[in-house]
Amino acid sequence: MRPERYNVRESEAKWRKAWADAHVFETRNDDPRAKYYVLEMFPYPSGRIHMGHVRNYAMGDVVARYRRARGFNVLHPMGWDAFGIPAENAAMQNNTHPATWTYANIDTMRAQLQSMGLSLVWSREIATCDPSYYKHQQKLFLDFLAAGLVTRKKSKVNWDPVDHTVLANEQVIDGLGWRSGAVVEQRELTQWFLKITDFSDDLLASLDQLDRWPEKVRLMQRNWIGRSEGLMIRFVIDPKSLGSLSGEPDASELEIYTTRPDTLFGAKFMAIAPDHPLAAAAARRNPELAAFIDECRKVGTSVAAIETAEKKGYDTGLRALHPFDPEWRLPVYVANFVLMEYGTGAIFGCPAHDQRDLDFVHAYGLGVTPVVCPPSVDPATFTVESVAYDGAGVMINSRFLDGMTIEEAKEEVARRLEAVSIGDRVQARRQVNYKLRDWGISRQRYWGCPIPIIHCESCGVVPVPAKDLPVRLPDDVTFDQPGNPLDRHPTWKHVACPQCGGPARRETDTMDTFVDSSWYFARFTDPANESAPVDRAAADHWLAVDQYIGGIEHAILHLLYSRFFTRAMRECGYLDLDEPFAGLFTQGMVVHETYRDAGGHWIAPAEVRVEADAEGRRAFLVAGGEPVEIGLTEKMSKSKRNTVDPDDIIATYGADTARWFMLSDSPPERDVMWTEAGIQGAYKQTQRLWRLICEIERVVGPVRPAMPAAFGSEATRIRRIAHAALAKIEDDIERLRFNVCIATIYEFANALGAEVGVIDAVPAADDLRYAFAEAGDILVHCFAPMMPHLAEECWEVLGHTSLVAQSPWPVADRSLIVSSAVTYVAQVNGKKRGELTISRNADAMEIERAALALDGVLRALDNRPPRKVIIVPNRIVNVVV
Repeated sequence: MRPERYNVRESEAKWRKAWADAHVFETRNDDPRAKYYVLEMFPYPSGRIHMGHVRNYAMGDVVARYRRARGFNVLHPMGWDAFGIPAENAAMQNNTHPATWTYANIDTMRAQLQSMGLSLVWSREIATCDPSYYKHQQKLFLDFLAAGLVTRKKSKVNWDPVDHTVLANEQVIDGLGWRSGAVVEQRELTQWFLKITDFSDDLLASLDQLDRWPEKVRLMQRNWIGRSEGLMIRFVIDPKSLGSLSGEPDASELEIYTTRPDTLFGAKFMAIAPDHPLAAAAARRNPELAAFIDECRKVGTSVAAIETAEKKGYDTGLRALHPFDPEWRLPVYVANFVLMEYGTGAIFGCPAHDQRDLDFVHAYGLGVTPVVCPPSVDPATFTVESVAYDGAGVMINSRFLDGMTIEEAKEEVARRLEAVSIGDRVQARRQVNYKLRDWGISRQRYWGCPIPIIHCESCGVVPVPAKDLPVRLPDDVTFDQPGNPLDRHPTWKHVACPQCGGPARRETDTMDTFVDSSWYFARFTDPANESAPVDRAAADHWLAVDQYIGGIEHAILHLLYSRFFTRAMRECGYLDLDEPFAGLFTQGMVVHETYRDAGGHWIAPAEVRVEADAEGRRAFLVAGGEPVEIGLTEKMSKSKRNTVDPDDIIATYGADTARWFMLSDSPPERDVMWTEAGIQGAYKQTQRLWRLICEIERVVGPVRPAMPAAFGSEATRIRRIAHAALAKIEDDIERLRFNVCIATIYEFANALGAEVGVIDAVPAADDLRYAFAEAGDILVHCFAPMMPHLAEECWEVLGHTSLVAQSPWPVADRSLIVSSAVTYVAQVNGKKRGELTISRNADAMEIERAALALDGVLRALDNRPPRKVIIVPNRIVNVVV
């Protein structure tokens, strides 16, 4: 007698052990089957997994288990993105070593992921902080250096004065460091860069080939690369305004890059970046300007920081001559919204058609002249006040350009300025620019991959010889003061120069952690390889990743850097492909209501009791009963305490229930709302499926029947239900429509339950027993990728001695799915007049008679006889009058 309730705790532990003992998920590189590489973005070992991890890895596991059942040799690995400043912060706070903290977290999170029943090949596990990994990353750096893909130069950076490190633009939030909360400063430091700009055109053009990537991700990357076609224009500085700058080199002109040369007659000012050479020269003679420039450096370097900051400028007193009118003088400002890294660090401002410029002229009273008039608007009355106009239209207030389209005006400006020379150069030339900048990888911190460079007074910059890799991080460091411990280590940084043998010092900057994650997918193909970063044969076999899954927050940097790294590794002979990820899926977040007590403190969901009645929903503290404010539904986060611990859910309901709910509640690309009612509903479904399988086993009996020569109507109906569901679920898994799959499984189970519920006499006829046994097998296979533990338990109940995880996916019998009826579109003279559903076996005369009897066809004929009737089999009946 089977238990009525499925025992989650006993079953899940039992089947995880069975999978491990049988090495079910191990992957061999020499397996002759077709390969399939599925990969989820690997986690940072912060301490514990969260429900976002459960959703992400459950999705990947469905794909891996399904592809394995379809006969593929599946690679589904796991690793840890383990370097980064949080470990250093934890070391300072907890008086421990970053490695101790990191590896303890890895142990905890590994156990949590294993409790989910993920079909991962743990023998390929990597951690980016392990010397066996970063040794090869250092080798790649040296190879890139030899290939001309690495450079060292001065650059303006975001500097966190508390953490004493460079911050990426994305780590500057409202002008503050993302972890320290300190006001970020701009500094100029000598940094190491990877020359991603060498591949700007290729990275952009190849996006068109990534047809299995979300369009929104491709668009974000296009915008980040930012290709634009424009003019490089030279503005002459009025010699009368130069004053003491008259002796400065290159002070006689300003060169700007613009994509809107058509708006030149709307120009009201020129603006240069605070670190433009002309600004620096002027500041040496003007203390007020120097102070203004210092103030500008307190704003982050990101585009977002620049755009949201109040637009400020300082009039240098310089005046630039308009290229089409030497009597037209434009004031030259140093402005906080102009970046030296974009274009030439100088712009002309046309406020009518650029919002930044408009905000600026409103602050300084410089006026506005519109030069593009929207279609169907009277130019005589068109004005621009608080919102710049950046749409299409015709040129106005622009002398010889008036009446032209924007594109015609651009071409005319280019033609005229290209024909004019200033000195030995033309006044303008056409140019293609990119927003993309080289990737600065230097970080002033300990817990990162050491940059394998030695600095020698005699020899300069010297690469560490490959035989001396890895350059290991020293263990004996202290975090009792801010800054990089490598800088103050008494011995580690002092070495002999590999070239001359003289005293030298190691590079103390470590690599940006984005480097670590930019090639890990390639390392997984042969992670035990000690001699090289990858084995070329293994990499050629497994790459590209067939299905990559992760958050939309990595749409730009991680994915773009990985695409660059793949190309750089190709240039160095490690790989033979351009794109690392053939298919990309970006899943939504897991969200939950937030709660606050009367004092405004965040309250965890586990501490809250929610009640609902006719007046709405109210929340109270479980302990004490005080009322609690129900806040917005937001992404689960520790800061707002609206998290649910996966361990608690798995302990209470089981891993399969957590996976089922994460996959079933909403389309995978959208956010999923976590609710207690939702997880309870998912648990009820697991129990319902268990009871259904036990009922099927009762009807089938202890011995499974052989396939009969023929099936009665009841058995055929059961088989048709099962094979139709199987075919649909196959299609939806292929398209990653997991919630639709689960909805189909519900329908399938309900239909099967209705059929088995009317079977009283046992044993039933052999054809029915066979149909139920087959349908039970198909049902288990269908939910096995989502609820693998339950599937194994049910598979055993159905009499199988093998593991469902090692069983082939059933083949859908398409002949059972084809309907006995077909629907035709009925037309009169090519115009639809109705639909006709008729037996698939009906002959032409039957189809014609039925079509002519339709009300819509009769009305269209209006008592006129048809001249002929054309039948397109299984599709159209066209009556010609």
